[in-house]
Amino acid sequence: MEDNKKIFFTFSLRPAFLTVFLLFLLGCSAYYYMTVSKELRTTKEEFQATNISLGKKITGLKEDAEKLKADLLKSQSENAILSGNLADEQNKNNLFETQIQTITGTVGALSKLSQTDKELLQKYSKVYFLNEHYVPPNLVLIDPQYVYQKNKPLQFHMNAYPYLVRMLEAATTTNPILLISAYRSFGEQASLKTNYLVTYGSGANRFSADQGYSEHQLGTTADLTTPKLGAGFTKFDGSAAYKWLTENAHRYGFILSYPKQNTYFQYEPWHWRYVGVDLATKLHDGNQFFYDIPQREIDSYLISIF
Repeated sequence: MEDNKKIFFTFSLRPAFLTVFLLFLLGCSAYYYMTVSKELRTTKEEFQATNISLGKKITGLKEDAEKLKADLLKSQSENAILSGNLADEQNKNNLFETQIQTITGTVGALSKLSQTDKELLQKYSKVYFLNEHYVPPNLVLIDPQYVYQKNKPLQFHMNAYPYLVRMLEAATTTNPILLISAYRSFGEQASLKTNYLVTYGSGANRFSADQGYSEHQLGTTADLTTPKLGAGFTKFDGSAAYKWLTENAHRYGFILSYPKQNTYFQYEPWHWRYVGVDLATKLHDGNQFFYDIPQREIDSYLISIF
């Protein structure tokens, strides 16, 4: 009987225990749910706050990027303007430098021109007159090896002399050329003309200039011959040396003053005058003669005579 009571009591307690146990589990579950829910809400809120913060930062960074982009564009624009201004200044400086160089060159040319004897390219021989006091400022003795009469000292203009020597040296290889006469003073020309007049009478006027009208007084003119012809240089145009001169003298600045059919003096194939390489070349290439072109045109070559 007592055993049955125990069994009954046991079975009677089980539903209550289960109910309590279930209630316990339900409470635990509710607690866990509430705890987890709270944590999730907290995490969600934190995430949302972080998201909002990041959004603000991203917006700020975008605004900063736009500002930097605007600043960059502004800087590029300013740099372009500065580069343009720099280029303008450089162009101005280059222009000023060119102008300065031009002015310097002009001043140098004018200085050189002012120091160059203007008589050197004048048309003498019945056109311009050299007075009795004119003597070239720089005369040098010609090396006797280039002179036909070794014991006769001849002089030549110092600045033109190197061109004369180069021409004679170039010709010597195949057509030796020697000098019969070079610089003659006013007085020497007067004496020579007097002697010619005694010998040839008025006919001397065709081949000999009066004193003051002779190109020889300039110191840039020479009468040429060959070792074979010697004093018989009137036949110079029949020599190979003369042919060589007609083809090459201009390269050294020399011209034939009195060609055939000139209106100043008789044809003088031996009489060669230094006028500068530029003018001599222009005359040679254009098949022109010194006395046939205007003096103004001739004067433009004075700057380059030496």
